[in-house]
This record gives sequence, C-alpha cells and structure tokens, in this order.
Amino acid sequence: MSAGELATKYIEKAERALNELRIVDNKGSLISDKIKAIVEEAKRYLEDAKYYVANGRPETGLASVAYCEGLLDALRLLGYVEFSW
Repeated sequence: MSAGELATKYIEKAERALNELRIVDNKGSLISDKIKAIVEEAKRYLEDAKYYVANGRPETGLASVAYCEGLLDALRLLGYVEFSW
C-alpha cells in the first residue's frame, strides 16, 4: 500500500472518529474547555493531512493524521472522550 493510500485510509478513519466523538463532560468546565481545544487541534491536524495528500505530499499527510490520531487516543485513554476506531 502506498503512503497516499495509507494516509487516505487513516484520514477516513479519523473523520469517522471525530464525527462520532462525544466529550465526557463530568470533569468541570475548565477541563472541558481544554478537551475541546485539543479536539480542535486534532481537527486541524486532520485538515493538514488532507491538504498534504491533495498536494502530492502523502508522507507528510500520513504524519499529520498520525498526530490527529494520537491526540484523540490520548483523550480517549484518559476517559475524556468516547468514540471508536
């Protein structure tokens, strides 16, 4: 599988996770604001990934989507959000 194909596959998976994502809002408003900020950062990494793949830089796109996934996984492992891959 090429880097472009792999990046596209991961982008689709990350988009589904973000669409399904639910913030577990039992941590207080200050924490919830920080969680939302991290989710927004993950979305920016996802948009970067799409941009790089569309502009012939699939390896960079793959790195960007991996950052997105890492942020989402960290939030999920901490119990701050719910979604499935």
